[in-house]
Amino acid sequence: MNTQSLWLGSFRQPMRKIMIGFITLTALMFGVILVSNLFSEEFLGVHEMIRPEGRPMVAIMLFLLAGTMLSASLYLSDTVESIEGHPQGFFDILSLVVSRAAMVLTALTVLVMFYEVVLRYLFSAPTLWANELSLWMASFIFLFAGQYAMQQRSHIRIYVIYDLMPRWMQKTSDVISCFLIVFFAFALVWGNYADAMRRWLRMETFGTAWDPPIPGVVKPAILIIIVLVAIQAISNLIADWNKAPESHSPMDDIDQEEIESIRRTLEK
Repeated sequence: MNTQSLWLGSFRQPMRKIMIGFITLTALMFGVILVSNLFSEEFLGVHEMIRPEGRPMVAIMLFLLAGTMLSASLYLSDTVESIEGHPQGFFDILSLVVSRAAMVLTALTVLVMFYEVVLRYLFSAPTLWANELSLWMASFIFLFAGQYAMQQRSHIRIYVIYDLMPRWMQKTSDVISCFLIVFFAFALVWGNYADAMRRWLRMETFGTAWDPPIPGVVKPAILIIIVLVAIQAISNLIADWNKAPESHSPMDDIDQEEIESIRRTLEK
């Protein structure tokens, strides 16, 4: 991993302290809620966590969770692995930030599913919320990963044909691809904006026992992310316009540093 600051610069260490502060406060607030549940008549569980009205501790907990997610994503986006492309502008940095949010959400999804498996198969006490929370987080993981893949130029391209083209034809191909992405984003927003706003304003729920507002949150998020993907595609087109022709190989997608790290671990 490249440990040099990519974009935070002198603000990197303060951001690290902010992240640690949010994590610490979140853990403390979690402890306060646990103690409150032992001595208070009002129980604050996962069911109440998506219903903060009239529950100040829930509102504070949600704020701290959001702050932890944002600060962690900002701090982690300041470094890249050797296999990752370096950001070249604002939208590249934004894509890196959401990619780190996807990384954090992936870890949280694994923890939630592990918790559910333990309760279900060891204690015969499955939760009402684990599967839906995992689905909720997975929705954003896939959305964020799509934007990150666009920034990294990781979407499928038939290089065996693309590399044979002269540079002017490659540029033409890139323009056509970018136009199709922008057109698709425009059509999707045009056709679904009213429905997404209706779901958002109603905060439409999932219709289950836990009843999270997955449709009311995910549907607008889809439109926002597809617009960002289209903007990222335009940014990529501009950034790559004057680049010299490149040849591609399946070896380009192999992280040699990670392989060496695994090999050293196995040799110990």
